[in-house]
Amino acid sequence: MPTPLFDLKGRVALVTGGSKGLGKAMARGFAEAGADVVISSRHESELKAAVPEIQAGTGVRVAYFVADMTQRGDVGRLADSAVKTMGKVDILVNNAGSNTPQPIDRVRDEDWDQLMELNLTSCMALSRALAPGMIERRWGRIIHISSVLGLTGKGGRSIYCATKSGLIGLMRASAIDLGPHGITVNCIAPGPFLTDLPMSILSEEQKAEFAAKTCLGRWAEPRELAGTALLLASDAGSYITGTTFTVDGGLLAQGL
Repeated sequence: MPTPLFDLKGRVALVTGGSKGLGKAMARGFAEAGADVVISSRHESELKAAVPEIQAGTGVRVAYFVADMTQRGDVGRLADSAVKTMGKVDILVNNAGSNTPQPIDRVRDEDWDQLMELNLTSCMALSRALAPGMIERRWGRIIHISSVLGLTGKGGRSIYCATKSGLIGLMRASAIDLGPHGITVNCIAPGPFLTDLPMSILSEEQKAEFAAKTCLGRWAEPRELAGTALLLASDAGSYITGTTFTVDGGLLAQGL
């Protein structure tokens, strides 16, 4: 049973990219705290498999919707469907994202456009769609999942760094817009987490290099992001807004 500060009973959370990795871990954390949860991704089979894992032993409602966040129409339909199914959305976690490593002199227009739409534009569009309901209720939480690469740089990651930095700018400005309405807006900047995305694009040597650069000497498990998300989503974080929480095992403390 969560303490009152972290209790999310009566709240509804929407987590994009919620079928696996960080998204599923955060969705599970919200469910354990008593929130009803909506998850989305492009793959229905993954969503179906994730629902019972998120719901197990909690007694909360968990729903899913298939949505491609690079398609503006899907973003709008996701917002409408979540509200229609659950009655409202109190907590939005913009977690869906991807990375296509390319040095700046070889960036392809189609990759730039797709990642901008997925990593940045969809977050604006979904926030824009759900903010009016939060304003009406005078309570809301918007959490964007940025990255340590939104705070620094790395060769071959121009598109990813640009989108993740953009999320931080979006967060700061919208925190100013929405603060008077009782809505907080924050970013989480994860470091090296054991998810499909970095595991698929990094060599074994690069993985070891990242681990060695953290103060803790290891990669994080997805569940280790859930606590930060719960803080920002609950009354425990009611006076935290317009800021970025770095969850990186001390990676930036040592210098990326």
